Amino acid sequence: MFRVDRIANSIQPLAARTFSELGLRERSHLQEWIAKYPSCLGEELLIIQKEFAGFSDTQERLDLLALDKEGRLVIIENKLDDTGRDVTWQALKYASYCASLKTESICSIYQEHLQRTGQAGVAAELIADFLEVGDLAEVTLNRGLTQRIMLIAANFRKEVTSTVIWLMNFRLQVQCFKVTPWSMGDELFLNVEQIIPVKDTQEFVIGLADKAQDEVQTTSADAHRHSVRREFWTELLKAMQGRSELYRNISPGTATWIGAGSGVRGIGFNFSAAGRYGRAELYIDRGEQEENKYVFDWLHDRRETMQAAFGGKLDWERLDHRRASRIKAEIETNIYDPTEWPRMIEFMADAMVRMERAMRDPLRTIAPELKARQSGTELVAELQEPDS
Repeated sequence: MFRVDRIANSIQPLAARTFSELGLRERSHLQEWIAKYPSCLGEELLIIQKEFAGFSDTQERLDLLALDKEGRLVIIENKLDDTGRDVTWQALKYASYCASLKTESICSIYQEHLQRTGQAGVAAELIADFLEVGDLAEVTLNRGLTQRIMLIAANFRKEVTSTVIWLMNFRLQVQCFKVTPWSMGDELFLNVEQIIPVKDTQEFVIGLADKAQDEVQTTSADAHRHSVRREFWTELLKAMQGRSELYRNISPGTATWIGAGSGVRGIGFNFSAAGRYGRAELYIDRGEQEENKYVFDWLHDRRETMQAAFGGKLDWERLDHRRASRIKAEIETNIYDPTEWPRMIEFMADAMVRMERAMRDPLRTIAPELKARQSGTELVAELQEPDS
């Protein structure tokens, strides 16, 4: 590895080091680095526990437990300069222990981690935000036998790599990452390189009959929910015709929400429905938390005028622990009970028409300011780019 000296137009070699000679430790250094920046492993991961020891009849601890964007558990085992001979067997044991964890247990594990590390938020909501779903009740975490394993070390013994490659033939999802510390003077660098890639995700069967049966039942329930939601959205969209042009070109889907643009980027008029509620909302997510909260606060300062135009009280949810914010009108109901649909549809359609009317002028007012802020941000970023 080399450091580029742009002034001298040359490169300078970095020195490959070992963790032991640098005095770096597995738990207090390598593990913490990955926990704080899990995307160094090439994808978005949500760390839900460190030093997880929630296994019955054993005192063993796995290094890091995470969720990927598909809701699968990821077992992360870290070693420093050498993997040792037994790391594969150790990781397989942890994966088997975690195979029985269900959504409720995973939320409890993550909530305990949040409390222990002094982080704010509700685990179920943070997981839903990470998975980009409206309600965690609509997904199932740790489905079937989909657990993944990531092995991280400076050097991998042949018996480890050959075992991993053999296991991959049975569709076990394993990745190996080689980590190498480098130095130049007092500066330290870390290179993370995936040396054994995982194959395309596919289910495989090795046992756990009860969990497999749960998977069959869950899959059937999911198909039913998708069908119900598509039918509900079809009826709701029919009810919107003649009331508003907002949803004229929107098609029904199977998700828990459908949305229409407001004319301002990242701000949408959304319908959302689940087993406990139905709502019409203005959803604010322009990609940056700070900007979302600015828009919310700007609208909130004018809430009396907007609520008067709406003809009732709105729920203002800044959602400080999440990136987005929303303003909503909500009714307690159940989308999976068709007898509730007439009441739900009438409430949601009427609320959306009144919300669009109340928000139209404020959004037109703030739109030029948001464009100016975006242009200013882009200009600053352009000026900060190094010369090519």
